[in-house]
Amino acid sequence: MSKQQVNSVMEMKRILIIEDEIKTAKELKTLIENLRDDMTVVATVPSVKAAVSWLKQNEMPSLIFSDIQLADGLSFEVFRQVEVDVPIIFCTAYDEYAIQAFDANGIDYLLKPIDEEKLLRGLNKYDKYLPQNKHESIAYSDRLNKLLTQMERSYKNSLLIHFQEKIIPVKTADIAFIHSESGIVTIHTVDRQRFYTNHTLESLESMLNPAVFFKANRQFIINRNAIVNIEHYFTRRLIVKLRQETPESIIVSKNKASDFLKWVES
Repeated sequence: MSKQQVNSVMEMKRILIIEDEIKTAKELKTLIENLRDDMTVVATVPSVKAAVSWLKQNEMPSLIFSDIQLADGLSFEVFRQVEVDVPIIFCTAYDEYAIQAFDANGIDYLLKPIDEEKLLRGLNKYDKYLPQNKHESIAYSDRLNKLLTQMERSYKNSLLIHFQEKIIPVKTADIAFIHSESGIVTIHTVDRQRFYTNHTLESLESMLNPAVFFKANRQFIINRNAIVNIEHYFTRRLIVKLRQETPESIIVSKNKASDFLKWVES
């Protein structure tokens, strides 16, 4: 082997993908290896359990791409169980609170669906901010731990609704869905009460536990316990039926459909 070949092998960056959708994992692997000759995907793992096992049994990779919502839980649990001092690029559907947390702690993320341009931007960012020494690696680990702590914050158990001269506490467990129309946001409870709120749909999303509530589109946040069934709709979209009547049909876009079904299943 020539010196040039040896250097090439030594410089090869090893990539781990944590993703439970086989098709998405394969597409991401192909994109990475097509964009970068100096990167190779050494493994793809589909769950928290599998990722923890792989990281404990193998040499630490150079870079990790990790979906957030996995079949057996959130990927943050992986990094609570295994100390990781290499960069992580989280892959996520749009979530305002999560993105604010990533930005605040300097942790990189890619919004789904991932395309070549987004990925290339993420890889270039990885090159620019790659830790050069032990001190920088420790600093990165500290930022990651702060992110994990922030993501563990308590979600609200009740929302305070101001009505005339009264303040009414509404338990989040009693919320069936939240609807927004023409800037007016209405909270609908399981006993079919309605409350108007000055909060936006986006701010409410950040207050509610994502294990229970999902922002289906720009009009609806829904409680998983209120779902009766899900039907396939035109152009790979989904239509969601709840236990009570809604002001309009709840349509989940094809871009969100996969994450929505994953959320329902988990």
